[in-house]
Amino acid sequence: MARVIPITAPNAAELAAQVLGAGGLVVLPTDTVYGVAAWLDATAIERIFAAKQRPPEKAVPVLLASADNVPSVAEQFPAAAQRLAAAFWPGPLTLALPKRADLPSNLSGLPTIGVRVPDHDGTRAVIAATGGALAVTSANRSDEPPACTVRNAVDDLGDAVALYLDGGDCPGGVPSTVVSFEGGDLRVVRPGPITEAMLRAALADDSQRS
Repeated sequence: MARVIPITAPNAAELAAQVLGAGGLVVLPTDTVYGVAAWLDATAIERIFAAKQRPPEKAVPVLLASADNVPSVAEQFPAAAQRLAAAFWPGPLTLALPKRADLPSNLSGLPTIGVRVPDHDGTRAVIAATGGALAVTSANRSDEPPACTVRNAVDDLGDAVALYLDGGDCPGGVPSTVVSFEGGDLRVVRPGPITEAMLRAALADDSQRS
């Protein structure tokens, strides 16, 4: 039977770090939807694909404890991406950045990796306890609706996940906005809570201040 504890439990971050360090999966709440997390290890990431019945060619995003952890997974952090991170992190914005060559190959078959800092104190504490970066994707079977409650996640993933952290209903309910900077130009890869107009306004505002 799946183990579920409140993310506010005093030992939640420590217990989750133990499970993740041993290669297990942990479901945790974010500011958008529930996610299923794994250590940045090829075998652990493979467990995400198996649990979600997800095609292996799909990239898995990375959640960070803070923007300071970007260099641990990305080769570059362009100035425009830094400006958006400063404006919208923690929050529902995923930046596609050039990935480091030493990351597990099954994390992303692309030259980029999606990274973001979630606006959830408990989840950032878990990520920090594991070194600052985790592979995290939505806690649902592929092609099913995202999980907005821990019960949704349990119903979808069951015993494939070693530990579920219950944070109540996720307030967002919509996956994050994903953007890239191909050729230096901003491109919205997946629409989400942060609109293209908001992104361009933040870049323009920062440019005017500088």
